[in-house]
Amino acid sequence: MAGHSKWANIKRQKARGDSVRGKAVAKFSREIIVAAKQGGGDPDGNFQLRTAIDKAKVAGFPNDNIDRAIAKGCGNLAGEGDFESIRYEGYGPGGVAVLIEALTDNRNRAAADLRTAFGKNGGNLGETGCVGWMFAHRGVVTLVGEIDEDALLEHALEAGAESYELIDEIEVGVPGAEVFCEVADLEAVSTALKESGYAVQEVDMRWIPDNTVQVEDAEIAASLLKMVDALEESDDVQSVTANFELSEDVMAAVMG
Repeated sequence: MAGHSKWANIKRQKARGDSVRGKAVAKFSREIIVAAKQGGGDPDGNFQLRTAIDKAKVAGFPNDNIDRAIAKGCGNLAGEGDFESIRYEGYGPGGVAVLIEALTDNRNRAAADLRTAFGKNGGNLGETGCVGWMFAHRGVVTLVGEIDEDALLEHALEAGAESYELIDEIEVGVPGAEVFCEVADLEAVSTALKESGYAVQEVDMRWIPDNTVQVEDAEIAASLLKMVDALEESDDVQSVTANFELSEDVMAAVMG
């Protein structure tokens, strides 16, 4: 069973160096609104909503904000709630493929913001489908704590997972693993792993590159990470995924 978390590792290391997290409020709110709108406001009967709420709570999103977002999604409050999900695709410095998931109430504004973020950082926004074929949509269950690989292999297979990867540091000083599955199997796999005694930190859907590009030039790497920051600055953007890898030396050079 092969692992797939190179981009996730970059994101984890990068997050430890970032000090500003204000944009997360809008992102969590929109994700909850859309989940409630699509599947109803009861988390017990709406796995997408339950997953969005769990992620928000892990990040410290207040319960009042969660309740308000659910109410908006269900049409019980006036204001924002008319969002649509859009996937944008493009290229970064060095020809790196970039895939962006957005929730927006104004697709023209979203496209203009992303085009600017790409253009100012050596990339360009492409047509739908230009790089999407390089990525696969997968369910990901993140586990924390010391994990016995033989036991995880057995439990992951029994749960219906496709693959896994052990991670040295899910959090600072804390090991863990990521278990990958079909999106349709995500709820069943996460439930089975919880019942097997694993500490599930996060349940998510993620775009995972089929193949990756190793970036050896620290200047290109810095431009790529700067571009990702610029893309994530947009309130419309929920996630950014790219198909590049960085060695520990290059990552250390970029992060300073």
